Amino acid sequence: MSLPQKIGFIGTGAITDAMVRGLLAEPAAVPHVMVSLRSAETSARLAADFPAVLVASDNQAIIDGCDTVVLAIRPQIAEEVVRPLHFRDGQKVISVVAATGRPALLDWIGADVRLAQAIPLPFVARRKGVTAIYPPDADTAAVFNVLGNAVACETKEEYDLLAAASALMATYFGVMHRTTEWLAENGLPEEKGRAYLAPLFAGLSETALTAARDADFMDLSGEFATKGGLNEQVFTDFEKHGGSRAIMLALDRVLTRIRG
Repeated sequence: MSLPQKIGFIGTGAITDAMVRGLLAEPAAVPHVMVSLRSAETSARLAADFPAVLVASDNQAIIDGCDTVVLAIRPQIAEEVVRPLHFRDGQKVISVVAATGRPALLDWIGADVRLAQAIPLPFVARRKGVTAIYPPDADTAAVFNVLGNAVACETKEEYDLLAAASALMATYFGVMHRTTEWLAENGLPEEKGRAYLAPLFAGLSETALTAARDADFMDLSGEFATKGGLNEQVFTDFEKHGGSRAIMLALDRVLTRIRG
């Protein structure tokens, strides 16, 4: 496996910004990065922050000048952006275009490229991201291992399932927000609620990360729920009032959407 000498990004949105910042954080993982002019504010900011960033005059210049190209375009415009471009046979292409399958991407690209798909999350900016990739590919994994860690999916079904699971991020913060609201309604200033809840949830996440590989999340739940205690009471109420069922139904719906 090897990291690219020059990696280019077609599309300059939030994920491109996060990936570039993660790749070029000291010590920089790659020597050269090209970004497209689209979203001039983002590309200009990246170029100002990192001397290694070159803003390309057009998207074809990125393909011509880079050994690895990342497609980071909104799915609504992906086809019209990709189809006119001329890729090289054997070129490495990483697509982070949401809800767009490999057959469509390869059809638009029109060349025998080495295509991988990935689902990077905003935390890659701090090299703390976990990224699902498909199919397994050592060079793609090398990029995302620098940005945190890569989880290689053997099948498209596995990849779609992790894509669905990643849709829980807003819900995670929503739970924290609703709890902060409840605390405020009962007399605790919001800033104190946030100051308490953020480290609390961070500690729980750290516990999940450092637990034994074969540890079941329900086992961890049990460790934090004394028999007859407050944690057990809340989880029982959550289950009784349809909380778990609501999560499962939401995941079913988002998986159906991902699979088109």
